[in-house]
Amino acid sequence: MNESAIFNLLMGAWTVSEILILIVTRTRRGGGRVRDRGSLLILWPTIVLSITAGFWIGERYPHNMFVHAAWLMSVCLGLFVLGLAIRWAAIATLGRAFSANVAIRDSQTVHKTGLFALVRHPSYSGMMLIFVAIGLATRNWIGLGVVVVPTMAALLYRIHVEEAALVEAFGSEYVSYSKVTKRLIPGVY
Repeated sequence: MNESAIFNLLMGAWTVSEILILIVTRTRRGGGRVRDRGSLLILWPTIVLSITAGFWIGERYPHNMFVHAAWLMSVCLGLFVLGLAIRWAAIATLGRAFSANVAIRDSQTVHKTGLFALVRHPSYSGMMLIFVAIGLATRNWIGLGVVVVPTMAALLYRIHVEEAALVEAFGSEYVSYSKVTKRLIPGVY
């Protein structure tokens, strides 16, 4: 099996996992205080449209990114696998506290261990790596931008909404945690 076929399998596994996460973990009324502010309705259409447009650009226009670089697909695979591992580990760590929409349950606490000791939103860090891998797989600079820029903007809005809900729910405990832990990239941002 070649690297492109493996990449396509990973794309399929990720897509199925995201659909399952959306169905299984979405908090409904009565399950917690939903504070989503439409971020779910912004995030997923943005992801679908950006990835679709990025791949269309990659197929329609010349591959102008590292034109003869045989190593690029290996980098894409590595980033994709790393992104999946980080995202799935973060979701598993949160367990029942994780929800596809922004919601706070009464039994929820601020997680500060494992990946959450490094960044406040490791599942989104994992998603960012996945988007970069997909953008690079287009082998086109514009395709990379079309995949990464809108998805990052949607994720940053989602993080803004989520952090407001967490500050509302946990107050000074979350504010203190925010002061010592970066959002997405350890030690950077």
